[in-house]
Amino acid sequence: MKRFIEDFHDEIFDIIIIGGGITGAAVAYEASSRGLKVALFEKGDFGGETSAATSKLIHGGLRYLNNLEIGLVRESLRERRILENIAPNFVHPLAFMIPNYCGIMNNKWIIKLGLTLYDILAFDKKWTWDKNKRIPSHSTISKKRVIELEPNVRTKSLTGASVYYDTQSIFPERLTLAFLKSAVEFDAKISNYSMITEFIYKNGKQILGVKVLDTINNIETTVKGKLTINCGGPWADIILNLAERGKSNNHIRRSEGIHLITKKMAVNNAVVLRTKEGRHFFIIPWRGHSLIGTTDKEYIGNPDNYRVTKKGIDDFIKEINSSFGKENLTYKDINFAYGGLRPILDDQTEGTYKSSRRYEIYDNSVEGYEGLITVEGGKYTTSRNLATNVLKLIERKLKRKLTNSTTHKTPLNGCNIGDISAFLDSIKEENKDFNEKTIEYLGKNYGTQYKEVLKIAKENKDWTVPLNDDGEILAEVIFSIRYEMAMKLTDIFLRRTGIGTLGFPGNDVFDKIVNIASRELKLSHSRLQNEIDEVKTKMNLP
Repeated sequence: MKRFIEDFHDEIFDIIIIGGGITGAAVAYEASSRGLKVALFEKGDFGGETSAATSKLIHGGLRYLNNLEIGLVRESLRERRILENIAPNFVHPLAFMIPNYCGIMNNKWIIKLGLTLYDILAFDKKWTWDKNKRIPSHSTISKKRVIELEPNVRTKSLTGASVYYDTQSIFPERLTLAFLKSAVEFDAKISNYSMITEFIYKNGKQILGVKVLDTINNIETTVKGKLTINCGGPWADIILNLAERGKSNNHIRRSEGIHLITKKMAVNNAVVLRTKEGRHFFIIPWRGHSLIGTTDKEYIGNPDNYRVTKKGIDDFIKEINSSFGKENLTYKDINFAYGGLRPILDDQTEGTYKSSRRYEIYDNSVEGYEGLITVEGGKYTTSRNLATNVLKLIERKLKRKLTNSTTHKTPLNGCNIGDISAFLDSIKEENKDFNEKTIEYLGKNYGTQYKEVLKIAKENKDWTVPLNDDGEILAEVIFSIRYEMAMKLTDIFLRRTGIGTLGFPGNDVFDKIVNIASRELKLSHSRLQNEIDEVKTKMNLP
């Protein structure tokens, strides 16, 4: 992948997409695979905000059944199966335990009723291409078995537990990247660190394109397109206000979600817990640690200014300790914290937790701005299907008959793997000169492209040495810069690799990566120092 904004030659596109999170990535893939000329711009790094701030799950949204959002749950469960199929190295089944207690809210019969409906709505859950990924129906286990499996759960009033399955996406940042790589295969033009500064008009309200500032090189370019798609997520209203040149004051609600990476608290399963206020959160096994999330609190202010705060972490720790079990979590037990903002459509609910995660697609010609479409809301799991619905409107607006969608039955870039277990076994056997954990990590996170990383690794023995318990290697850093449009240290540490997402990796590993990256990116001394400060701030706790 290359930043096309650096080599742009007055091409006119069918659609211009603003936003390179999972929504924009899915729309770019859907549109380009159906024959449209696509340009996508992201003002930061791809998948660097909301799409990176998930619980790393591809799930049906069990709790949405409480709101009777049957359609949303069914759509999510169908898309869960599709993502298992088209991204088999990224999406894996995971068991979830819901402890049952005396009382109404965690009563086993009420939970069993909800899980039975969940199983019915997931009637196609066993239609996976890889038979090893077929998800079983829910089950009920005894109190004794709960304590055997998860000895840290709160035992007072415990009566047993319900166990159900959803799926985990261990590295959603790279899954988003797989959608973008798939779009590029169909000749989509994409560019990160490319900020929309202005809309181009004809006769006042007919949008013909955008002005784009390449923030790496500080060069502004005009790009024209027949339609512009606003996929800005929590920034969607800000983009709308830019399009309307300050004549309106569009506003969406934003919900803050914080996640903590901690010492291992859940042993064998993901555990679903309920706070005293009635909100649910997960404790999920992840890379030898526990991933705990998420909070759900309304955020007021400019999304550009959002940061995880110590108060936010402290408040979440109190909720965890009041809901889990025997061993209290402390600030010292936290390796890493990350957070992000979710756009919320529902303005009728008092808080954000009960707000819907549905999405809406607006034709802004209704407000007099012809040529602009805005996508709001949604969740990571349903992004591919959201894109197919966006294409229905695009097809009408362009008055052009498009080919049928094939994204539900075509593996993503690097994901053409029929049996993930057999694939991992075979590549370990073929590459015995490398650390076994390294090969497994590369197989899961690069899919069939793992060979390209190994090709780089073979250039220098130092680039093959494992840097962490996952087996990550320096060759990944070089690959991310040369082939995956990593432009900054934050891209490398937090999105192309997982080296920084367990917290600061230590001075030795940090310095090795910085030295290679600064050479590959040809960073000036001042820019290098700024990026070092920025990435350390991101990796260290507030």
